[in-house]
Amino acid sequence: MNKTKYFFLWTLTAFITISAMFYQRMTGPTYPKRINVELAGKDYEFKLLRSNEIGSPCDINLEVADSNVNANIFYKLYKVDEPWKEVKMQRKTSYKKAFFGKGDEIEILTATLPEQPSAGKVEYHIDLYKGSQKVSIAADDPVVVRFKGFVPRSVLIPHVLLMIISLFVGTRAGIEAIFKGDKTFKFTRITLIAFGIGGLILGPIVQKYAFGELWTGWPFGGDWTDNKTIFAWLFWLVAFFVLRKKPKNRIWPIIAMLVLFAMYMIPHSMGGSELDNETGKIETGVRK
Repeated sequence: MNKTKYFFLWTLTAFITISAMFYQRMTGPTYPKRINVELAGKDYEFKLLRSNEIGSPCDINLEVADSNVNANIFYKLYKVDEPWKEVKMQRKTSYKKAFFGKGDEIEILTATLPEQPSAGKVEYHIDLYKGSQKVSIAADDPVVVRFKGFVPRSVLIPHVLLMIISLFVGTRAGIEAIFKGDKTFKFTRITLIAFGIGGLILGPIVQKYAFGELWTGWPFGGDWTDNKTIFAWLFWLVAFFVLRKKPKNRIWPIIAMLVLFAMYMIPHSMGGSELDNETGKIETGVRK
């Protein structure tokens, strides 16, 4: 394979991998929800929290520089028939996140939601107002924040890195097969190992720390993340054994790559663990 084609294939692999990761980050139910509203002729863009670690304050922050703008937050336990609790959001000075130091000083409106047990959820919406003018934020579709336990970085970081490696090298394996390269089996073997360790060993350990259960997929539950992981890994296992006997086979690594993409098209943590506040049990397979 000449250097130009070699460079092209790795560039294509990187582009597809980054695109898939970006899509999942933008669509996952645990990532902040972007909201755009207009109040008194000014546009505001907020990122509303949807996941919080137990032990750290569940602060809902709105960056609003205008001191004449105020807000009230309404919240209650998710899927519980109870009245909404109303709290006035307080104004204070904070700092934007930065790679180094505190970052720029900003004015925010903030309120702290009550901490819940692992997999517990609270839903909330906000009224933003200035004088007699008011705009509701997420009133028709309240934002849901889920609580999770602390996951040691010694477990979380290898898990994330190995999942990225499996997507990157798995994509390269499929592209290698499409372009009739001679390293498809090598890339498939790396994908199988990285995916197995990152998804089927470290993944359940991460879940154990976060939600108290090692495995909530089939046959014990309906957790989408567990199920899609084992499903996709099995396709790479088949591709590995097929290529070991027939190194020039192109169909199975391509199929395995497409299944891996399908897995990443399902938003991360969709259909995950959820605490039933009435029974005190954790359910799986819920959509939100």
